[in-house]
Amino acid sequence: MKKDIYIFNDGDLRRKDNTFYFQNGESKKYLPIEELDSVWVFGEITVNKKFLDFASQKGILIHFFNYYEYYTGTFYPREHLNSGFVILKQAEAYLQEEKRVLIAKKIIRTAISNILVVLKYYCKRGINLQETIADIEEKWIQMENCSSTAELMAYEGNIRESYYKAFNVILDEPDFVFTIRSRRPPKDKLNALISFGNSMMYTTVLSEIYQTNLDPRIGYLHSTNNRRFSLNLDLAEIFKPVIVDRVIFSLINKRVITAKDFDSNFGGILLKDTGKKKFVEEYNKKLLTTIRHKSIGTAVSYKRLIRLEAYKLQKLITEDAEYEGFVCEW
Repeated sequence: MKKDIYIFNDGDLRRKDNTFYFQNGESKKYLPIEELDSVWVFGEITVNKKFLDFASQKGILIHFFNYYEYYTGTFYPREHLNSGFVILKQAEAYLQEEKRVLIAKKIIRTAISNILVVLKYYCKRGINLQETIADIEEKWIQMENCSSTAELMAYEGNIRESYYKAFNVILDEPDFVFTIRSRRPPKDKLNALISFGNSMMYTTVLSEIYQTNLDPRIGYLHSTNNRRFSLNLDLAEIFKPVIVDRVIFSLINKRVITAKDFDSNFGGILLKDTGKKKFVEEYNKKLLTTIRHKSIGTAVSYKRLIRLEAYKLQKLITEDAEYEGFVCEW
């Protein structure tokens, strides 16, 4: 499996013959070009055309985040696997409202299933979450009558709000209390973790879509508009509960991340570099964790599962194949 490299320091990314290196002051670190999948940049770096040309040849994505933890964009090499046929089928499915809603519902059903998996996991461990589970299951039944993606998004938002409030019961940590979802900037430490983790997941999914014939600009649950990408936002909904949220619970419950890893800045709360590094380390470890895949009968990493989900969606769009989204089993 190819690796992701995370850069938090300031410096220069350069090409040297047939490889890359990152230079920070006098320190120079060579990057394993043939093993490289994506580069994640959190520091201030400079690049040149020679470097970008080589990255494009090798199909390496470079993701940029600004000081405030926001994803700012991706150097997305030419679409080396894009298929005209698949793109036409994607657009056709988007333009047919009935089919678009059908696909969006399948994605949402899978995402809610994984939310319930997380809640029931903690419920079995003695945490009282029955009321939240019942509330989400009731909203899920009501959601089945939706006939537009706007209605689906509204229900999804209500379900996720109920779910996020359950974080207070799961964590029971006075430094990490959820009141209301806030973004740009997050208003508390828990929102800062959720926002950072979600940005990581959106970007991971984008990298995996790049390895398929799908075009990330055409999504179904999230509208295709002037935003850069939307399909990655769709597929990320499935994996956020079982990857991002479990990472958050682990980091807080084990006191790996504490109040000292946050800063108040410009009316919001942000992760310090120490907190970002701790989150990225645990997040990457989770992505590389393998579980037994019941359909193919072998061990598969969570990162690979994301790409498999994209393949399944592609088959649904192009072949009307039955789509059964990934629901985690613990």
